[in-house]
Amino acid sequence: MRHRVQGKKLNRDPAHRKALMKNLSTSLITHKSIETTLAKAKFVRPYVEKLVTKAKNDQSFTTVKYLKNKLTTKTAVRSLIDDIAPLYKKRNGGYTRIIKLPERDGDNAKMARIEFIIEKPQKPTRKGRTKKTEEKVEEASVETTVEKEEKNEENTGE
Repeated sequence: MRHRVQGKKLNRDPAHRKALMKNLSTSLITHKSIETTLAKAKFVRPYVEKLVTKAKNDQSFTTVKYLKNKLTTKTAVRSLIDDIAPLYKKRNGGYTRIIKLPERDGDNAKMARIEFIIEKPQKPTRKGRTKKTEEKVEEASVETTVEKEEKNEENTGE
């Protein structure tokens, strides 16, 4: 029984698990998206999200040193600090998503894609309105002009 036993082992010894975690997280940070098995994607997700939170909240020397210890390349650390962390300044967690894919052909393993959630902020068009509210305003104005034209036709037709 696995009562009160936390974490997955993935049939690997601790050194292999640590190396797998570092390599998967480095690949995810450099490529922004990776395809792996579902178990590995679920395994690496909290690790990467903690790294993003650490890079987002504090960019001191000790944080950079910590990230270098947790990732395998310096370019991944730079990418995390310069590119990824600023995207999530206003977001509290939930930086990645896991998308299930069809099973792998060779061994029928469950596959998944883990990727960063990159939101494109809506740009205000005019008077601070977003595109959705702008469309609603335009629809309302079109309806009122159509109604006015119908009233004018009724008045002139009489």
